[in-house]
Order: sequence, then structure tokens, then C-alpha cells
Amino acid sequence: MPLLTLTSDIGRQDFLVGAVKGQLLQENSDFSIVDISHELSPFNYPQAAYVCRNAIKNFPAGTFHLVLVNLFDEKPEHMLLAEHNGHYIGCADNGLLTMILEEIPQKVVALNLGKNEQKNTLYCTSVFAAAFKELNSGKKIEEIGSLDISIHVKNPLRPLLGNDYIEGQIIFTDNFENVIVNIHRDEFEEQRKGRSFKIVFKRDEVIDRISDTYADVNEGEKLALFNSAGYLEIAINKGNAAGLLGLQGFSERQLQQSQYLNSRLFYQTVKVFFE
Repeated sequence: MPLLTLTSDIGRQDFLVGAVKGQLLQENSDFSIVDISHELSPFNYPQAAYVCRNAIKNFPAGTFHLVLVNLFDEKPEHMLLAEHNGHYIGCADNGLLTMILEEIPQKVVALNLGKNEQKNTLYCTSVFAAAFKELNSGKKIEEIGSLDISIHVKNPLRPLLGNDYIEGQIIFTDNFENVIVNIHRDEFEEQRKGRSFKIVFKRDEVIDRISDTYADVNEGEKLALFNSAGYLEIAINKGNAAGLLGLQGFSERQLQQSQYLNSRLFYQTVKVFFE
């Protein structure tokens, strides 16, 4: 039974998530569909890349992944189907693919959309579903789409590195309102070089140690740890870090709104100073 993960920014308020699953099952009723999230923020590429990247890598090779995020940033003429490290990923040609993989995919083809078709979410789903069915039947990716394509590339949101600091951005807020920063444990340790450190955010909030669990501090106290994906997380034990500390997530769309961005960066930036 082929595994197929489904991630979107659709939300769950209407029929669309169910209809997408119906389209997939019409094409192949053997698909075992696993929901990752349908609550991604619209136009927030760093958030979507973080969620997809850290979900995909936990599935076995051969899994299909359908990512319906920002499908219509631009008028689409095609969709992308990629094969990378044994996984198959379908998504729009909007740059998200390279942000998820943090590199160029090993193989990628264009799935052309019909010129006279109404290019909506369900039609795009049907195109992906047909391609996944062909892959599952044994066809190679080169037989399904066009290799003659130059894909849209976006670089993943990386922290700013200096000799004595790392400056990161908040890329995700979880259900407990803990905030996730785009600083991975490996980068942290490489920059740290065994030195002591201070994690600084807003004007006067400082954390100078990494906890193993939330219970390492008293109830109501702030802490920092590396989460299950290896990224820096700022939390309050049995509290709401995002709300109580006034922290907000980064959104790429704000780059087009410089004045608004400047006013919010203060609440989205986390710095680690090494001493």
C-alpha cells in the first residue's frame, strides 16, 4: 500500500481537504494518505519548508509527498514532480522545493497543465495523482514529465553567522506557542567552539543554558532547548512563550513591505552571543 503525505495551506474550514483526498483516491484507492498539516500560513515559505523538510525525512523511501502550498503565487503552466533520496515530491514551481530540500533535487520534471483546463486546486491534484499512480506502477520519472525545465529556486532562510554570534529568525510557532528558530544544533555547536553563550531576544530577555526538557526549569520560567528536529526552541514551562514574550514568526512576504518588516524584526530575531 503506497504511502502519500499531504501538506497544504488550505485550512479545514470547508470541503477542499476532503475533496483533495477524494481526487487522490479516485486515481488510486490503494493510497494510504497521511496528513502532515493543513494549517500552514499562506505565503510563508520558511514555515512551510521547515514543516515539510522535517516530516518528509521521517518517512521511508518510496513515499509520495504532495505539497499544496502557494499553488497560485503566479499563474501556473506546469507543476513539479521531483525524485530525491528515494522520495517523490509534487509541488508548485514556486521555489519551495529547493527550500524544503536545501539543495537542487536529484531529478525533477515538469507536469504540464492543460491549456483549456481551469487551473484550480482540485485540477492540480488530479495531475499529481495521475503522476503518482504511474510512478507506483513502475514508470520512471523521466517517462512522466518533461526534463527540459529550469525550476524556480529559493534559498532556505539561513541564520547570519559571525565569529562571536549567530542571528536567527523565528520560523514556526507550535501548538503550545513555543517558538522555533532557524538555528540548528549543528550550526550552534560549530559556531560555539566550546564557549559559553547567551541567547538574547527583545530588549532584556537572556537565556544562558540549553535544557534537555521543559521540566528543567520551574513552572513559568523561560528556557531554550533543541527540539526533535534539532532546531533551537524557546519556550516557557507550562506557559505561552510567543504571547508572554511577545515573539512573532518571520514571513517572507514582509520583505516586500520594508517599513512593516523593520518594525517587526525586533520581535522575530533571536541572537546567540558566544563569550
